[in-house]
Amino acid sequence: MLQPSGPSSTASFSTTSPRQKGLRASSIRSYRDTLRLFLISVAESTKQRISELRLEHLTFERVLGFLHDLEQVRHNGVSTRNQRLAALHTFFEYVAWQVPEMLRVCEQVAAIPTKRMPLPETRFMTRDEIQLLFDRLPENGRFALRDRALLLFLYNTGARVQEAADLRREHLTFEPSPSVRLHGKGGKWRTCPLWEQTARALGQLLKEQGTHDPQVPVFSSARGEPLTRFGIYKRVRKHAALIEQESTAPGARRITPHVFRHYVPFLTMSGNVKTTAETFGHCWLSLAEPIRVPDIVFPARDC
Repeated sequence: MLQPSGPSSTASFSTTSPRQKGLRASSIRSYRDTLRLFLISVAESTKQRISELRLEHLTFERVLGFLHDLEQVRHNGVSTRNQRLAALHTFFEYVAWQVPEMLRVCEQVAAIPTKRMPLPETRFMTRDEIQLLFDRLPENGRFALRDRALLLFLYNTGARVQEAADLRREHLTFEPSPSVRLHGKGGKWRTCPLWEQTARALGQLLKEQGTHDPQVPVFSSARGEPLTRFGIYKRVRKHAALIEQESTAPGARRITPHVFRHYVPFLTMSGNVKTTAETFGHCWLSLAEPIRVPDIVFPARDC
């Protein structure tokens, strides 16, 4: 009889993942959730309590059954199924190192391929929509300055939502040339220049906060806590909903923070595609024409 599954499960994402793979906290939580769902599935199929599960219960057939249930019972998409599978690949790789008796099962799990899926449609905002969005932003109100600075920041930098949520005062530089350091996927840092209007809005926002703490979040809630990625999503949706009904773009679609990444204004300014990829953290590129919004001054230098 093999050892209980508990120690291997917890050690795989609490110790091995951060130390050997350098995964971020969000990735570790995703791996944890995958194991939780998988163990619940195994417990149901074996009629055992989760605390009574042993490694011999974690069979190849139960892994296939779990992946099948994700799509057919939980109605998860292919991308979610592939994400869960990646976590199981990591878990069973760890088990293979720790428990050689499980090597055969681990080899079978490692051979499960990811499903192919069509690339999602790339959606972006038209010039008129960008113009309308900034025209409709409120001038007064408790969060007027913060929301304007947030939308300018997303549009200027093409930052991911989590990168905006993680932004701190110390990441901003206003002199001699305004710029921001963004902490992206894989723990990579990149520097992106800021337009004059974006830097001015961010400077006013920080001045309004009334603190010089370098660790203070740039985009914060009414209680001074950092806006989460869900909070940022809600703020963008709140303002975008006002213009979606007046959109001239064909086809119905929702304007989300990620849409700002699909229409990168720096792309054709310098003609340097490699530099643009590094600036925005893109793993792939599609060329697009630059957009302009009122009062935004595009820098004349290369990005």
